[in-house]
Amino acid sequence: MSEAVSRRRALGLLGAVGAGCAAACVPAPPPGTQPRKAPAPAPAAATRADVGARVDALLERLTLEEKTVLLHGAPDPAPLGQAGYVPGIPRLGIPALRLADGPAGVRVAKPATALPAPVLLASAFDPALAREYGRVIGREGRALGQDVLLSPMVNLIRTPYAGRNFETFSEDPKLTADLVAEVVRGIQDEGLIATVKHFALNNQEKGRDTVDVIAAEQTLHETELRGFEAAVAAGAGAVMGAYNKVNGVYACENKPLLDELLRGRWGFDGWVMSDWDAAHSTVASIGAGLDMEMPGGTHYGAPLREAVRGGSVHESAVDLAVRRILVTMDRFGLLAERPAARPARDPAAGAATARRVAVAGAVLLRNERATLPLTGAAARSVAVIGPTGRTPFVSGGGSAHVVPDAAATPLAAIRRRAGAVSTVSYALGEDLYGRPLPGNLLSPAAALDDRAVDAGRTWTHEGTFRLAADDEWTLLVHYTGKRPAVRLDGEELFPVRQGVAEHFAGGLLGSAPDGLTVRRRTLALKAGEHRLAVTAEGGPRGQRLRLRHTTRATRAADLAEAVKAAKEARSVVLFAYEDATEGSDRTSLGLPGGQAALIEAVAAANPRTTVVLNTSSSTTMPWLRRTGAVLQMYYPGQEGADATADLLFGDVDPGGRRVRCV
Repeated sequence: MSEAVSRRRALGLLGAVGAGCAAACVPAPPPGTQPRKAPAPAPAAATRADVGARVDALLERLTLEEKTVLLHGAPDPAPLGQAGYVPGIPRLGIPALRLADGPAGVRVAKPATALPAPVLLASAFDPALAREYGRVIGREGRALGQDVLLSPMVNLIRTPYAGRNFETFSEDPKLTADLVAEVVRGIQDEGLIATVKHFALNNQEKGRDTVDVIAAEQTLHETELRGFEAAVAAGAGAVMGAYNKVNGVYACENKPLLDELLRGRWGFDGWVMSDWDAAHSTVASIGAGLDMEMPGGTHYGAPLREAVRGGSVHESAVDLAVRRILVTMDRFGLLAERPAARPARDPAAGAATARRVAVAGAVLLRNERATLPLTGAAARSVAVIGPTGRTPFVSGGGSAHVVPDAAATPLAAIRRRAGAVSTVSYALGEDLYGRPLPGNLLSPAAALDDRAVDAGRTWTHEGTFRLAADDEWTLLVHYTGKRPAVRLDGEELFPVRQGVAEHFAGGLLGSAPDGLTVRRRTLALKAGEHRLAVTAEGGPRGQRLRLRHTTRATRAADLAEAVKAAKEARSVVLFAYEDATEGSDRTSLGLPGGQAALIEAVAAANPRTTVVLNTSSSTTMPWLRRTGAVLQMYYPGQEGADATADLLFGDVDPGGRRVRCV
């Protein structure tokens, strides 16, 4: 191993790097960093004796039915779009709890600050910035009516293929521990309960419900567990058990993990909840130390009451679980006679932090031939290329997807920064959303580019079309509500995966610019006749849908347009993306679609090409040597466009750890 590579591994260096990348330097913090405000005061602390007495009094008055109500989720009578809800006991003044996802912002039905992905934050190597990051989420969570945040995600990046790498921090245990502790403190500075997840070894999405991760004790403590231990030491109020098994036992009923380690050795005094539908038992789970089942009461509702009455679970175990929840609620002032007022959102402060983090974590992977910064003649003629140049890539999908107040496009930000004296052109390069199907394609004909289906109605159309020659098509369906059924030659193109929610769609590819959900499928079609059938259900609110496509011819036209724009410009900024999400792992480390070919062709036409990467984790770069510069922006949040423009034009330096790629 080279000395440089050894140093990189020792630092836990992050970056979407190609083969042969090694650490080069540790940059100073970005210039112009604003002084950080002092943390908000934590909830008023009561003595342990006072808390114990209050909780004891409540436990004495709770019925068994009421106790179990506090141990599992239920439907929210006034939902705010959050992930979970636990009913309170109004007669005893125990309030309900609302639980929201939040690795990179609070995911509810209202707009929230969309922060850069945690993996980008980690690239800044800045614990103080991590504290500030947590405080933004903590304040917003409280302001948006939430009590518990299902964040941060602590699992190490153990494979670059893992679908949720962007939601977590690093492959390095020490760096992860340092940052997680500060994010937890920041969230809880603002009075929101942080839930560290997924305890433990939830490092992949494929088979996450069944995979059994085998690890020796020393290995566990030196790697995966360090971040969780740091979060507990920082005072995290809750821990979420993982889906997977650990050494043969499901994590949510794993006594060595939950009881002996988490509580016994680390002294954790908060409560443990299951990941959504990750509980597998009643007796084993509560005996191991799982306090709360989410999102419902499959095992902790009636079955738990029956187990107590039948003698297989002692009621003292139920009391202990309830006690842990109530003690934590009291610690955060939720049981107070007059709970603290919720703060107002501060979108401007959130946006400022989002932009600061995006700059601090950006990694300049390559810069040859003085490609960057864009100054002088290089800044007066710029071609912006790529679909994410015109559609902002804000966040990944699944639990991390946040709808921001606003997000500028990189094209607009670059034009604004370049000014009136510069020419900034644009070429698509790759079509993410497809062209309308020709009006006369199907027989019988049907309007498929903007179809409305009334509430309670079902619309079906079936027709045939003929291809004169073999072709490769990408068929795309854009829709609201329930996913339409689209069948080509009898095959369902977009099957609904059992148990996988629609929000497990990526930040860019998951929705079109007007908000419709998007699914795509690429197929090799033979010459001759094909049959296409579409069925859409209006549901309770009605539905809109579009069916679109791309072909070899449309892709060739897009590529030619991009090459022409590159030749005519002095500088090129090419935005490349990779859309990751909870629910599935990556199948390749290369850029999806035709992006590698696009970069090769554009860089061949103009060697002053800067590639801006919006990717989730490590990415192969066979095109690297052709480019002038490569800037890794990961998933940069709502301020990513302006942060990228700042970096391209040299207004600020990229703060992430710099690497030399060969």
